[in-house]
Amino acid sequence: MELLLNAIVSGLLLGGFYAAVTLGLTISFGQLDIVNIAHPAFVIVGSYVTYMLNSAMGVDPILSGVIFAPVFFVVGAAIYRVYYASFERTGQEALSGLAFFFGLMFIIEVLLIIIYGVDYRLVGAPYIGATWQLGPIIVPLRMLVPFVVALAMTACVYLYLSRTFAGRAILAVSQDRLALRLMGADPIKVKQVAFGLSIATAALAGALLIVIGPVEPSMNRLYIGRVFAIVVLGGMGSIGGTLVAALILGVAESLVATFYGPSWAPAVAFGILLLTLALRPQGLFGRY
Repeated sequence: MELLLNAIVSGLLLGGFYAAVTLGLTISFGQLDIVNIAHPAFVIVGSYVTYMLNSAMGVDPILSGVIFAPVFFVVGAAIYRVYYASFERTGQEALSGLAFFFGLMFIIEVLLIIIYGVDYRLVGAPYIGATWQLGPIIVPLRMLVPFVVALAMTACVYLYLSRTFAGRAILAVSQDRLALRLMGADPIKVKQVAFGLSIATAALAGALLIVIGPVEPSMNRLYIGRVFAIVVLGGMGSIGGTLVAALILGVAESLVATFYGPSWAPAVAFGILLLTLALRPQGLFGRY
């Protein structure tokens, strides 16, 4: 029983982190229909800029993610302009656009290898290595802190999308462009802001990743299947659905790793994705 409780708690904490990693893809893929397969690579970039600030000046990893979020936003907005001019405007986003992000993913990975090598990098913070014990349950702070930050980021993005004019415009851009134009908003600029926001979340998600454990450039490949499975399971574009789906996947992976071995855990995401597509393709909450 004690082992089961610890596995569930660990899975919930891991699921919160998965929600942070997936949040940006929920916006770009779920709401804008942009298959940004390079999103996990930007998360790894977020980890490395966090490592850079932490090792050079001792800046707290979470604070580093917040500091770099605006920079990532600008980078994301610039990438969307290139994507729009090259593919979306000419109607080639389906295949050529996917190839564009696939190539971008490998360019990022190669650049990180050239600059930092293939060695694992880690950061230091007072809460890394510390644990809380609540009866039989052991809670590592290196998992609890990212969980709390992930919930806060998810709540902030949800409130922004649901309570502001710019946020509601993002939700509307994939539903009815004509109606959006009649409201005086430019769909292209709205999508640029939305894609910038999706990449900005990767800065903080990357900081959370390197808090949880060491990182190396090719780790982005481990999350490609997971993030797409979470987006589909939660309902394309649903922020709340993303959080719930991430928690489900985290608990499922933790239980499988605990009772059947960690080598089986990566297969969980693909299994859940296949079941979702077969039984409920609209996801738990349906398309936003």
